[in-house]
Amino acid sequence: MKTLELKFGNEQDKIVTVTLDNPIEPADPIAINAAMDSIIAQQAFYSSGGELTSKKSARIVERNVEEITL
Repeated sequence: MKTLELKFGNEQDKIVTVTLDNPIEPADPIAINAAMDSIIAQQAFYSSGGELTSKKSARIVERNVEEITL
């Protein structure tokens, strides 16, 4: 399963991660940058450390899970 992780800084300068499932690939850095700007401008999310204030990074993460039958 792949996810898109958007990492932001908040008012306490702590990292806040917003995770989205099944990102479109290949990733469009321009669209991701614009979306992150919009999230900050609209104050779409609030963290325990305050509002999101800056963009830190974005990445696609792939996780493989294998169930074990007991």
